[in-house]
Amino acid sequence: MNPVLMIFMDGVGIGKEDYENNPFFRYGFKTFTNLLGDLPSDKKQIIANNGFYLTPVDATLGVEGFPQSGTGQTSIFCGINAAKYIGKHYGPYPYSTLIPVIKEKNIFAWYFSRGKKCIFANAYPRVFFEYLASGKSRLSVTSLSCRLTGIRLNRSSDVRKGKALTAEITNQRWDRKLGYNLPVIKAATAARRLIRIAAKNDFTLYEYFLTDHLGHGRYDDDIVTTMQTLDDFLFTILNEIDKSVFTVVICSDHGNFEDLSCKTHTYNPSIFFTAGKFAGEISGKVNDLTQIKDAITGISE
Repeated sequence: MNPVLMIFMDGVGIGKEDYENNPFFRYGFKTFTNLLGDLPSDKKQIIANNGFYLTPVDATLGVEGFPQSGTGQTSIFCGINAAKYIGKHYGPYPYSTLIPVIKEKNIFAWYFSRGKKCIFANAYPRVFFEYLASGKSRLSVTSLSCRLTGIRLNRSSDVRKGKALTAEITNQRWDRKLGYNLPVIKAATAARRLIRIAAKNDFTLYEYFLTDHLGHGRYDDDIVTTMQTLDDFLFTILNEIDKSVFTVVICSDHGNFEDLSCKTHTYNPSIFFTAGKFAGEISGKVNDLTQIKDAITGISE
């Protein structure tokens, strides 16, 4: 068993060394500076330090236009050039003709077909399940992959039991804006919860989307506090997970958050951060989004 913990962060690229518009430089990010020894930038896109590796990943995939989530995430989780397949970048949801491809090729289906245990660690609020019950079907690539593969989607009850995480890590938005009265937890507590979940599975996926929302200017909370939460979460995972057993992959579908001077996606390469047992091997195999799935499944045979 070679368990993989994959953390997908929406809209995080490698930007300029810009202390005004690149929040990693402006506010700091110890996950990069303490573990990698430096902040990634256009001047330093490849970093290797003490078993931690960061490399740039092409998100444009040879197709004109800004990379988008629907095609970018399909490329990551299915191992195909989704933008070239439909002739354009498309998002935030997958294009209709990609749905059969997602059903056949998504990474959960790969693990599931081999009798391996996999889980999508995110939980969804009641309104999401009401949306599904209404017959509507515009879903993200990850949730659609689970639905098409038969992977159970977690609910608020799973968060209360410590078996799932909310998408913003600490439960704060669910408590404050959705009225769930969930206990607000520290980022480090959420990180340790995710490690425990990953210990029971061959493949564990956690998805974080607030980076893309911040990049688009659609999130009204304090950017510094939000970054600190994400930083503490990642830092705890990368320090405390057993790296002799696990491989951790942190990746994104396109740039956005790394340049707050604009509200659009960017052409910057997306980040690909690896740590643990097969980190170096995986890092050397990924140059674009389409290669991430095969790199992960290649160590899970």
